[in-house]
Amino acid sequence: MDGFVSKRGYDRNPMVVRDRRLGRSSSAWVRSFAAEDVRPLIVGRGPIRKEAMDVFAQMGIERYGILLSEKDSIVYTHALAPELRCIHPAHVHRVKDYTGATKDERVKLMHEIVAIAREGGYTHVFAGYGFMAEDEEFVRTLEEAGLVFIGPRSSVQRAAGLKDEAKRTALATAVSVTPGIDDATRRIVLRKWPDHAALRAAAAERGLGGPSLAARLAGEVPLAEAADALLAAAYARRVDLYTTDELCAELERGAAELLARHPGRRIRLKAIGGGGGKGQRLLAGIAPGAAEPEAAARARAAEVPALAREVLAEVKAAGVGDNKNILLELNIEETRHNEIQLIGNGAWCVALGGRDCSLQMHEQKLLEVAITQEGLREAIERARAAGDPRGAASLERELTSLAGMEAEAERFGRAVGLNSASTFECIVEGDHHYFMEVNTRIQVEHRVSELCYALRFESPDDPADAFEVTSLIECMVLLARHGERLPRPIRARREGSAVEARLNATNDALEPHAGGVIVSWSDPHPHEIRDDQGICAKNPDTGVFMHYRLAGAYDSNIALLVTYGGSREEAYLRLCEILRTTTLRGSDLHTNLLFHYGLVHWFLARSVWAKPTTRFVVPYLTQVGLLSVELGGLDFDAMWAELGARHARRLAALSGAPDGADGALRKVFALKDTLVRRPVERICAEPHLLSAWLSRNMGAFEVRSGRVRWLKNPVEVLADTYWLLNMAPQPHAPAAHAIWDHDQELLARALGFYRRLGERMGQAGSAPSWPVLREVLSQDTAPPGHDGELWRRVRGSHLGFQAGLELLDALVLAGEATRFFELHVREDGTVALPERLLDSELSARMRKVLAPPPAMRANEIVAVTGGMFYAQEAPDRPAFVTKGSHFDAGDPLYVLEVMKMFNKVLAPFSGTIEEVLIDGGEGTIVQKGQPLFRVRPDEAHVEEDAGDRKRRRREQTMRYVDAVFDPQGF
Repeated sequence: MDGFVSKRGYDRNPMVVRDRRLGRSSSAWVRSFAAEDVRPLIVGRGPIRKEAMDVFAQMGIERYGILLSEKDSIVYTHALAPELRCIHPAHVHRVKDYTGATKDERVKLMHEIVAIAREGGYTHVFAGYGFMAEDEEFVRTLEEAGLVFIGPRSSVQRAAGLKDEAKRTALATAVSVTPGIDDATRRIVLRKWPDHAALRAAAAERGLGGPSLAARLAGEVPLAEAADALLAAAYARRVDLYTTDELCAELERGAAELLARHPGRRIRLKAIGGGGGKGQRLLAGIAPGAAEPEAAARARAAEVPALAREVLAEVKAAGVGDNKNILLELNIEETRHNEIQLIGNGAWCVALGGRDCSLQMHEQKLLEVAITQEGLREAIERARAAGDPRGAASLERELTSLAGMEAEAERFGRAVGLNSASTFECIVEGDHHYFMEVNTRIQVEHRVSELCYALRFESPDDPADAFEVTSLIECMVLLARHGERLPRPIRARREGSAVEARLNATNDALEPHAGGVIVSWSDPHPHEIRDDQGICAKNPDTGVFMHYRLAGAYDSNIALLVTYGGSREEAYLRLCEILRTTTLRGSDLHTNLLFHYGLVHWFLARSVWAKPTTRFVVPYLTQVGLLSVELGGLDFDAMWAELGARHARRLAALSGAPDGADGALRKVFALKDTLVRRPVERICAEPHLLSAWLSRNMGAFEVRSGRVRWLKNPVEVLADTYWLLNMAPQPHAPAAHAIWDHDQELLARALGFYRRLGERMGQAGSAPSWPVLREVLSQDTAPPGHDGELWRRVRGSHLGFQAGLELLDALVLAGEATRFFELHVREDGTVALPERLLDSELSARMRKVLAPPPAMRANEIVAVTGGMFYAQEAPDRPAFVTKGSHFDAGDPLYVLEVMKMFNKVLAPFSGTIEEVLIDGGEGTIVQKGQPLFRVRPDEAHVEEDAGDRKRRRREQTMRYVDAVFDPQGF
């Protein structure tokens, strides 16, 4: 069987599955770039591992192997790495962990990988996008062992991958950077040894030598360069020149300087070896009008040591000999996160457009969309054709910014000799951009770029003699195998746009949630590229989906849902359809699927070219939480019953109403109970669905004087709601997830009635608008061409079909009550964030609404979620609390590591620790809701009276009924 043919059956999308075997080409020049002799060992995990396996097979590479950690194989039940379903056991190599928890463990693992590669006959190593992919020491170890790294070489890793070195390179190549401090460790060294002689003495005392270091310490190079050389020598020999306490003190001094010079601005702490959102913390700024800014800055900077220790612990750089340097940068508050995809061979460097990654939370990207010069030019033309000069001008500025970033990225890549794939990351503020960092690895979102551009390599002797590369992993392999032989490629356009949504194991508040089990997953949409680690690979013997546990041993990502289109709008529409039709079921299963569904609808309803900043997601979530609070106070049983009663009373009071009409209407309400209530109540139970519904129906209604006026027939809105919820009739769908047969029959009758009525009432072949038709139906007198009896029956049918649809009005009014539509896109594409949604206390409350904390007794503190419990912020620090400790509300109680993110958990109230209920404070696994401390609260907790709660809910329900029911309406 051909090696490139998929073994899964659900990933046959021709955009990513193709024959990549250059050795079978009819061209001798193309055949010379074959890579079938490469024997790669994959040391990464997650979706990239399975993608690499697929690409290697498509390239004709038959021998490749993978590492397999204990956590991916034996620690958690039903969590076996799904990639094992399609690889020979002989090519699976077991290791304890993929990175190691300490410096010693990492070094040991590096040498273990070298031994595995040698024993297995591997020639190359591919690390994907894990920490090992950006580890200069790891890459150098491979090079010294004669192995080839499929990625940037060690010299590039140092010059571009370490954030302090990269910032200096950027300055040297005229790339704009954010203000800050990148040399804290150098400052410590020069504070301790302030001249060349002192540096030489420090080196001699610690046995650090060698011709290169001696030359740099001799006094012929600048003092700063000499200090850097001493630091590099110390790291290589795993010798500490400074303590963590000294680093924290230096960072505290630097932060105080920055805060005093820039009042009102926050400071970002960034580990030089961090990535993927890890190893970063934010320090609040000081008030712009502080009476004594320097004193205020010193007081605020006192928080830096604790933050720095958290950063070092998170990136596992707190050991002896680790490079602990941490950058301090001014935080650009209204910032967008753009990045440029780069590929190079050391001699040339090509940019493959950009990606907007601004939609993120906890420094973790959630949705990424392509930005290309071609796509922007086409959008500019469409804006001009639509008579939108301000929109066109905004896009023109975006185009100028993108062109500038691509030029700077290529310049940077050439300066460092980039010889593989990397990403040049920028923050964008208004029309200005600033270099942030370079990720010397392939990115999670790389497909977004490779779907927009292919790389065409042409023979220097004959441009027609060429081949195209459509996979960045494929290109990385070719560069690792053939390097400088590859000519500079031409980027060839593929699709107009692409977008990726990260499907994560998180709750509705986007907090990691480990432990769920996936028991079924619907097949992909035709335009979907699903990078799911192989989770959806069904049992080859039975064709049944195999259960998979989201153990949470690593990050929260389950899969990457990627799609494409001729334009950004088409790509978003396809993503919307993918999210609509994706069905994930399981036990204790929480994902961000519905968050993405609401988010994509929000942009489709306003503008797919909107420019949200990295602050957008939190206020958006806060707004969704407010929707949940508003509708959580409604009793739909009481609302439905009251609406039925009011309709019956109004009908009975009408002159000329036939006997028994009110009883007939009650019968109608009984028939329509599940038709109307099932979709509405499902929306109310999932606030992200309500966000999607409100956005989708923005043009279908208007609110006047507190009442909803529909511009679209509510029956059609109801039918569309079933579609939105993926509850339309579909074969083999479980009854709980589809419209019921009798409801579908009634809905079809209603739609048919209005279609025929519109045809009869229309003029010149077009049906009247809903407001016009509704006004006609409100008249007692029959219009021309209709006899009185028929008109009476038509109006009666209309009344029956519309009765009860006021529940849809309640959804609209909930949006109005919470000011959902104040979060909007301005004419220039920027997003207006209402000040009320930026309130941190409100945001915290709404997160608890979206993801209620576990129930606990008044005298207990329980684990807010499952994860790894730590009693202190670092191994050498004391526990936050012990028996007898008093704590105030907001004080840290413990650290919980969930899916590789360290979360400091704060006390919800003040009290005293009476007993610590968990043994050990170093890496103990706890479950959500598990008691951790027995406490004595300072103030007794008072429960709200159940009767008061019930009365308040009924009052709010009746207020909504008053608002949606029009006693004079028809």
